[in-house]
Amino acid sequence: MDNFQSTVAALQSGEVIAYPTEGVFGVGCDPDDTQAIEKLLAVKERPVEKGLILIAANYDQLRPYIDESQLTDEQLENVRQTWPGPYTWIMPASSRVSSWLSGAFDTIAVRVTDHALVQKLCLAYGKPITSTSANLSGMPSCMTTDEVKQQLGDRLTAILEGDTGGRDKPSEIRDARSQQVLRQG
Repeated sequence: MDNFQSTVAALQSGEVIAYPTEGVFGVGCDPDDTQAIEKLLAVKERPVEKGLILIAANYDQLRPYIDESQLTDEQLENVRQTWPGPYTWIMPASSRVSSWLSGAFDTIAVRVTDHALVQKLCLAYGKPITSTSANLSGMPSCMTTDEVKQQLGDRLTAILEGDTGGRDKPSEIRDARSQQVLRQG
């Protein structure tokens, strides 16, 4: 079994993986598996209140997690014009989203990636995965497979080998309702 297949198998088994994204390595798991999210938060030493990002191959994968009825057509169009790409949008969460995913918020952070390997991973898995930077809380984000192994290696089941998309920062975060930039990309 190659590295890609073993990474997909780890997701299917409820494990936490690391993978390259547009700018930094991310750690992820099944967004609908509470136990997997608990493991991910323990790996990162991250508080549940912060919430997690969902990363997907296409918008259709994200739809079940978003309450589109709370957004105007114009707001949705503004979001869709930035995808696929390194833009994370804060959108109203659907009833499917657990507080394990959304944290202390009634919204969900979502991104349609333009990173070919992550698109392939989400398509093979059949849905989005969680995405938060691969690092311990307070430590610098990992940019390479080796850095992930050094910081988190003993805490992860699989690290998808590959290169980041070459950006030197995490994705920009914007609010879909206000269009405000919450984190510069």
